Amino acid sequence: MSPSSNDAARAEHDALFPGRTSDLARTDPEFVAFFDDFAFAETLEAVTAGLDRTDRLIYQLGAVIAVGAISEYRVLVRAALDTGVTPVQVKEIVYQATAYVGVARVLDFLHATNDALTSRGVALPLEGQSTTTPETRRAEGLARQKEIVGSDVVDGLYAGTPSDARRFQEFLSANCFGDYYTRTGLDVRQRELLTFSLLVALGGADGQVKGHVTANLTVGNTRAHLLDVLTVLLPFIGYPRTLNGLAVVNEASPAA
Repeated sequence: MSPSSNDAARAEHDALFPGRTSDLARTDPEFVAFFDDFAFAETLEAVTAGLDRTDRLIYQLGAVIAVGAISEYRVLVRAALDTGVTPVQVKEIVYQATAYVGVARVLDFLHATNDALTSRGVALPLEGQSTTTPETRRAEGLARQKEIVGSDVVDGLYAGTPSDARRFQEFLSANCFGDYYTRTGLDVRQRELLTFSLLVALGGADGQVKGHVTANLTVGNTRAHLLDVLTVLLPFIGYPRTLNGLAVVNEASPAA
């Protein structure tokens, strides 16, 4: 049980972690109480775009991967699986993170995910979610990239890239979009908000955050969705990265 005196925070904590009391509730009760009040009540009360618990956990898991917090991930992934995030969705979060934070960081999280799934009796491997083949991934990835980013933008990226660096644009189309964005398990709107979460939490990627703010708006997410994602990430990634993300959102999608 949460040591919080806030009824909403205690209820949310107990829904996520039923029957579990952190050791920190004994050693650091004041910290746990005000953190739980903030993370599980105050921030959630500020959400306006209907971000439900399942989606919230998807984006929080992505952010936790980006900051490299394996201990927190092990706790949060158990809560996610217990409260509605499916095994396929969890795997897709980890897989897609590879495109943005690299396999060197992701590998520990993939093993932690497998541990969480097998402890629940989930047979691995899960059913495949790929929709491309080695022969089609580049063309289908390019098509998906243009759908999300915009044909003119993608054509401009290719046209403006020196010939000796063209490989990186081709990697983006075939690998980032062709291998990941064409998969099932998460829809394109979820994938774009997940990418936004990963990039904001990663830090130092404001140019890419800006591009994916625009991409989110293209696929049907709104400024309110982006602000809600930043709101639920804040307790997990801190103020500097959250406020940097907010500055990019305000630049790319000003308030009405």
